[in-house]
Amino acid sequence: MALFSKKENSTTLERPHFDVLPEHVGIIMDGNGRWAKKRGLPRTAGHKEGAETFRTISKECGRLGIKSATFYAFSTENWKRPKEEVDAIMCLFKQYLLEAKDDITAAENNRLRFIGVREGVSDELLTLMDEAEEETKNNTGCEIILAVNYGGREEIVSAVNKLIAEGKTKITEDDISNNVYTAPDCDLIIRPSGEQRLSNFLLWQAAYSEFWYSDVLWPDFTVNDLYKALTDFQNRNRRFGG
Repeated sequence: MALFSKKENSTTLERPHFDVLPEHVGIIMDGNGRWAKKRGLPRTAGHKEGAETFRTISKECGRLGIKSATFYAFSTENWKRPKEEVDAIMCLFKQYLLEAKDDITAAENNRLRFIGVREGVSDELLTLMDEAEEETKNNTGCEIILAVNYGGREEIVSAVNKLIAEGKTKITEDDISNNVYTAPDCDLIIRPSGEQRLSNFLLWQAAYSEFWYSDVLWPDFTVNDLYKALTDFQNRNRRFGG
């Protein structure tokens, strides 16, 4: 049985029509540990359930026609967690990547991309990540971006250091926008679990993002919650400081 299968059969509302969709959505997958604790389960069980939710929501982003969706999977600070928990998360990444080809085919021809620092990630996992990117690079669906060993501050520092190495002596906003890991603008950031902070996620790209919060813990987040966020987004009046 595939690792990510249970939530595919969850009841959903009829897919609504959206007049306006964000081109780039950022999703902070938060609440796995609390979900497990509420049920008297180890935190690893929460991460497994959260991985299933990621699969469901990433596929729906493709079906809706969203161009890019960045999922905050593992931060540069998450290495501080207990080794057992970190190992379980990395194992989930591996299992997903081993199954990703079939999953992507069933998800509107999505593309996979990974952002973050490669140092610290195992060679085996890096190889699988590279293979997934290569195998899906010509797909025309939603670009599913997994932020692994990622930090927003590190991303900006990396962009600046790259520009310095190229000989830049004066750096502009456009320079940084063109050298961060993802598309420079994120239209909508979704954070479930009741927390209302960025947690070092897409700091540069979030300058004019709309934010949508929910008390739902990530493992319980459904496509219906995604529809609610997108409905709210299309009703926002975005002025970009004007």
